[in-house]
Order: sequence, then structure tokens, then C-alpha cells
Amino acid sequence: MADRRRPTPTGPSDAEPRPGRTAPASPASRVAAASAAGCLLAGAVAATVAVIAGPGPGLTGYVSEAGVADSGYAPTYRIGVFALAGALLLLAVALPAALRIAAGLLAAGGVCTALSGAVTCSAGCPLPPFEPATVADLVHGGASIAATAAVVFAMLAVLFNPAAAPRLRRFAACGAAVSLPLAGAVGLAMLVVGRGTLVGVLERVLLAVCAAWGLATAATLARRSR
Repeated sequence: MADRRRPTPTGPSDAEPRPGRTAPASPASRVAAASAAGCLLAGAVAATVAVIAGPGPGLTGYVSEAGVADSGYAPTYRIGVFALAGALLLLAVALPAALRIAAGLLAAGGVCTALSGAVTCSAGCPLPPFEPATVADLVHGGASIAATAAVVFAMLAVLFNPAAAPRLRRFAACGAAVSLPLAGAVGLAMLVVGRGTLVGVLERVLLAVCAAWGLATAATLARRSR
């Protein structure tokens, strides 16, 4: 009698992710990704409105100055920051299991973003070495810097992970190529020049790049069905 048993596969199972592929997205992860995109858009709009319409110094100051306690748009700014924190946490949940390093970085970025929204800086958001700073200023500034750094490192974690989907890696490559030099320039300008137009413009461009990467990644994950 002929042996009707199927031959044992010698290659990787179709159910296992291969290099350049991630496991199929679950409905829950797609919902998390879509929610992340919505929170990111809402948070970016609220923060932008607060920065533009608030009584801040325009491009010569930090974005965080829109959240100073005596600003009439401080509640709008904080709502935007908390929405962005939620977006990072939801995006961390939506990432495939193979991208757990990037997910951990995004989760840490979300926590730091929430901390920066909960602890407001004083007028002008002073930071050393040019201006004396309070404990709240240092906590707020440190949390904001750590949140941005976590997002940039998450881009690198996606980029250098061969299990990530090609489109996710392309978005990460574009985001990292722009955000890395911007982040270095912001850090150097804060130490050499201090608060001013240069830092203000560079900071806004860096935050816009991070938001664009997060939105593109969330939208891709929300649409991915296989």
C-alpha cells in the first residue's frame, strides 16, 4: 500500500514570520493602530493650536512654553500632550511581536510624554547651562527630551529589524535619516546657543518628523490585513 503520509516540511512553517515578514496583524492590533493614528492627529492639532494661538514667544521659544500654568491655552496644550502619550502607547501595542524592542521604546516614550504633560515648566521653560532652572523645569525638560529620544530610537529599532515589513522599514529609514541629524543639532544648539530662534525652529521640525513617522506607521499597521 502506498504511503499517503505527507512529507515532513524541512523549511520554516508558513505560520512563522520569515525575514522581511511579520506575522499577520490581529484585529485588536489593527484597532490599536487606528486608535493611535486618531490620538496622534488629535494631539498634534491641539498642541499646534496652543502653540500658535497662545501668548508664547513664537519661534524663539520652546514648544512646552504653551503649557505654562498662566497661559490661557495651557489646558489645550496638556490635552494634546496626553493624547500624544496615548498614541505612543497604542502604537506600541499595535506593533508586531517581532518588533518588541521598538514597542518597548515607544511605551517608554509614551510614559515620558505623559510625565512632561503632568509636570509643567516655569515661564520660559529655563534649562541649564544658560538659565537657572527649578526642579519642575528639569523634570519637564528631561522627560520631553527622553520621550523624543525614545521615538527616534524606535525608528532605528524598526529599521534594523529584518522581521519588520518592508514598508515599515522604509518609513523608519526616512524618519531616522531626518530626525537623527535634527536631534543632534537640537542638543548641540541647546548647549551652545541656548533658547532662541535656532532651537525653536529645529525643535518644531524634529517633533513634526516624529509625528509624521508615527502617523505613517500607525496607518500602515491599521491597514495591514496579511
